[in-house]
Amino acid sequence: MSAAPVLLIKGKGGFGNRILAATTGIVLAELTGRQPVIDWRDGIFLPEGENLYPLLFDAPAADDPAAYDGRSDVVPAIWAGRLGQSARTVITRDLGDRHSSPFIYRRLSLDLARPQAPQPVAVFFSYLPKLARLRRAMARDPRFQGRAADDVLRDVLARHFTPNARVRAAVERLFAGLPRPVIGMHIRHTDMQVPVPPFERVAGRLRQQMPGATLFLATDSQAVQDRIQARFDGVMTIDKALGRDAGGLHRPDHRDADAAFADPLREAENALVDLWTLSQCDWLVHASRSTFSVLAALLGPIPTARQIDIDRFNPVVRAKRWFQTHA
Repeated sequence: MSAAPVLLIKGKGGFGNRILAATTGIVLAELTGRQPVIDWRDGIFLPEGENLYPLLFDAPAADDPAAYDGRSDVVPAIWAGRLGQSARTVITRDLGDRHSSPFIYRRLSLDLARPQAPQPVAVFFSYLPKLARLRRAMARDPRFQGRAADDVLRDVLARHFTPNARVRAAVERLFAGLPRPVIGMHIRHTDMQVPVPPFERVAGRLRQQMPGATLFLATDSQAVQDRIQARFDGVMTIDKALGRDAGGLHRPDHRDADAAFADPLREAENALVDLWTLSQCDWLVHASRSTFSVLAALLGPIPTARQIDIDRFNPVVRAKRWFQTHA
């Protein structure tokens, strides 16, 4: 256990949400002189109590979050003596089951407006990235002054979210000998059902411009994968478990009931293979309402001109993303 003050960074949701939220936590830790400790023991992919983060990423050495479970010298005080619990559990038991509230994170997280606190243990929790809430503190810190938010995010991602060797090797194998260009498409269609026809129209138009291009499809839906493969030739996918209903793909009851999820860590790695493969494509077709695809756009070198967001003219999605980031 570290003698230095620490910031435990709790996770919730899928990879897009939890990774982008964790980048905010890491910047917050650096601004406040705390050691970041990422705590992904919330039961997504792995059974509750097992920390997914160090199994997936070659990250800087950090403490085991379980070492702090009994601590009461913690801010916010709601976590005193219960740091071994997940944010989902605390929200369900103590905060009226208000999982969809855009402000519930304020009850569970160090105050982003006044983050300096005397307690040796602090908690950051958010379901969404909140870097915009730290912009004033960042503007006063020479490590962040004058840097665009996306550049800060890319730096944190490079330092704390390098996938493990198995994931990196799988991505390399996918691209080995593969002719360019590769058009990456991310279509989420289980718990969030993004409309498929706009993707088909964009893919058809790009294929007319680049007849030999490969389509790499990352989706959580068996129905969508079947549909795209029937519509286009040369569609590349990875072998992974897919959802067959409108529920969350990796929720515990789905995972435990489906033999395809017999190796949950492997399925977590498959999600990262999809994510990092998307980031290395030459084109990215996505919907920015999904943070998974927003993260893919940040991770790779794809020029903005080759990122086609089907939500780019959707005022509801744009307003919601602004609110979620700044609230």
